[in-house]
Amino acid sequence: MTKTILITGATDGIGLLTAKKLAAAGHHVLLHGRNDTKLQAAATEIGGNTATFSADLSDIAAVKELASAIHSRHEKLDVLINNAGVLKTPHPTLASGLDVRFVVNTLSPYLLTDRLLPLIPQTGRVLNLSSAAQARVNLDALAGKTRLSDMEAYAQSKLAITIWTREWARELPDGPAMIAVNPGSLLASKMVKEGFGVAGSDLNIGADILVDAALGPRFADASGSYFDNDSGAFADPNAAALDADHATAVMEAIRAFARENT
Repeated sequence: MTKTILITGATDGIGLLTAKKLAAAGHHVLLHGRNDTKLQAAATEIGGNTATFSADLSDIAAVKELASAIHSRHEKLDVLINNAGVLKTPHPTLASGLDVRFVVNTLSPYLLTDRLLPLIPQTGRVLNLSSAAQARVNLDALAGKTRLSDMEAYAQSKLAITIWTREWARELPDGPAMIAVNPGSLLASKMVKEGFGVAGSDLNIGADILVDAALGPRFADASGSYFDNDSGAFADPNAAALDADHATAVMEAIRAFARENT
């Protein structure tokens, strides 16, 4: 059965490769990117049944417009893959004072998911890109009140998205499934090359697990889980995600942000 699947950050890296695989399997793939030229190039490269949506996920107004555009063109979204992410950037602090890593990697995916949830059936799935790099969240940093290094901000943003995946899944026992996935460490993505200066491993490792998580039967009843592709198995995330008080505090901060930006 053909699925409608939105992939954020689909103009390069794991997002683009995942989109290629899903489109080749006959699915209708909605490609998101922040650069119109790269978006059209990706759509041309993929061919087949695709649509494009442009938005800068560091801009909350653009996130809302993205959700509205998808609502206006689609009545159902079977799978949402929150893949877009940022590690290093010349300007990590936004005009709002927030760190772009928390906005793009954690907060915008939450807002986008919240606004698209009415389109996602109970049998649908929301996949959130996590990472082996996870660290306890500094709530002041999440709120833009203190600054972190690139890797600190990235690791904390990835724990934060893992936390909201787990916590939100508990509130939706009938679905859709919400699953956090570490697609693999140090894969050959632009982020890895810029952040660590290494070529990285085969991107297919990451794309294949995202295809499996989007469509495969072993993920159908995995809502609230964290899949670690380094070990090839479901696993516990960083211990801070299992700390009930910390998870509650992070979730409250994310929801407060969402309320302020409705």
